[in-house]
Amino acid sequence: MDKLIFTALGSTMANSVQRVMLTNDLANVSTTGFKRAMADRPVPGKVDGPGFPTRFQPVVSTQDDIINLRAGTPVQTGNPLDVSMNDKTVLGVQSDDGAIAFTRRGDLRISEQGFLETANGYLVATEEGGPLTVPVGGAISITPDGTVFFEANQAVGVPPQAIGQLLLRDASTTTLQRRRDGLFEEYGAGGLGGDIATGPEIASLTTGALEGSNVNPVEVLVTLMDYYRSFETQMKVIKSAEDLDKDGTRLMRAS
Repeated sequence: MDKLIFTALGSTMANSVQRVMLTNDLANVSTTGFKRAMADRPVPGKVDGPGFPTRFQPVVSTQDDIINLRAGTPVQTGNPLDVSMNDKTVLGVQSDDGAIAFTRRGDLRISEQGFLETANGYLVATEEGGPLTVPVGGAISITPDGTVFFEANQAVGVPPQAIGQLLLRDASTTTLQRRRDGLFEEYGAGGLGGDIATGPEIASLTTGALEGSNVNPVEVLVTLMDYYRSFETQMKVIKSAEDLDKDGTRLMRAS
């Protein structure tokens, strides 16, 4: 009876990892540039120790939040500071500890200190690794390859001047994982961040548009319902095993 309860409880614990990821996905269904996690299904894992060598337990191979870079729904805004990354392109930013990390969030703005940053406060990184400083008294525009141009006010006949190159990388051949701060880094970086090698595709963006979340709320809700039904079944199995154990104890006492 203990083996039955152990197996059912192991399945419940393994499924809890997927339920947490799905709940997080559903909570960010309207977050700009949010990317779903690719949850691993539990796989049989051999249980070492005393007992039969054929005992296996459902386990999740990894609990890391692996990023699914499938494109979200584009939203046209007309704002020159709004950018939407194309294909598997990611944008480099500076995390709070100063390390390079990546995001798909493209709602940019100019901070009070004159730096280009995302709407959630992360400084946008340039190819040199540092932040991008925007001069006062003018407007900026961003080209599809990430070049930022500045045009001074009342500067008639003066062409816009390039002031920096955004750090864009093609992540089509790189496995990214979500950090605790919500930014992306290469799988295995351990929270240290850092630049990644760009892939074979051209890293580019579209200006005047934002990328919505790639979470399908109907799909997530259906999957969550499936997990909750599975959880209820596993709890019933554990309760039935407990009842059978009590009945067996009473029979032994009666004899």
